[in-house]
Amino acid sequence: MAGHSKWANIQHRKGRQDAVRAKLFSKLSKEITVAAKMGDPDPEKNPRLRLAVKEAKSASCPKDVIDRAIKKSVQGEGDDYEEIRYEGYGPNGVAVIVEAMTDNRNRTASNVRSTFTKNGGNLGETGSVGFMFDRKGEVTYPATVGDADTVMMAAIEAGAEDVESTDEGHVIWCAFTDLNEVATALEAELGESDSTKLVWRPTTTTEMDLEGMQKLMKLVDALEDDDDVQSVTTNFEASDEVMEQL
Repeated sequence: MAGHSKWANIQHRKGRQDAVRAKLFSKLSKEITVAAKMGDPDPEKNPRLRLAVKEAKSASCPKDVIDRAIKKSVQGEGDDYEEIRYEGYGPNGVAVIVEAMTDNRNRTASNVRSTFTKNGGNLGETGSVGFMFDRKGEVTYPATVGDADTVMMAAIEAGAEDVESTDEGHVIWCAFTDLNEVATALEAELGESDSTKLVWRPTTTTEMDLEGMQKLMKLVDALEDDDDVQSVTTNFEASDEVMEQL
């Protein structure tokens, strides 16, 4: 199993739900404001904004938070954010991609570099680990939406590239440029998704033992605690036994 999709479950068990939710809403709000500023403030006319709003709703972000974020862009309020991607290595050489939005590039770079160093990793140059991932669109559905064959047929019709179905649910991948169209087609066939977003999908993975995973969790948690960091993706692979011990 690849690392990206596991962090939501891990964080949920950590007993910091309220703080995590507040930080998540803040980051989702920032993405909505930036997406609206870059295009039309109407989600139906702005694919990036539509996806940002959909992701916020799937995370149970309050409607007034979403509306306020869009209003900020219309009124020209809020800071002007720059999107930056950082790449580096964590414990055991695991690859890490950090996506950030910042109004101060120097501050964010310094904080991210320091976080890597303090948690057994090191920040690399742009492209140092990016080749280990593909940029993809990801749409997830609960298992209750249908069996694997049903979802596979719907995904093929929608123009998706790959589907992974387990007892926990279905994950559908597509070209990142096709995400809006694929998600819309899937919604017409299967109903509203659990999540629709752009992700970095690992093409190669790094096997992690329990000690390595514990160190990696500390690094990822520390990075995600930074207000400028929007997302953290790794290419770890760990056995079910290791994940259960966490």
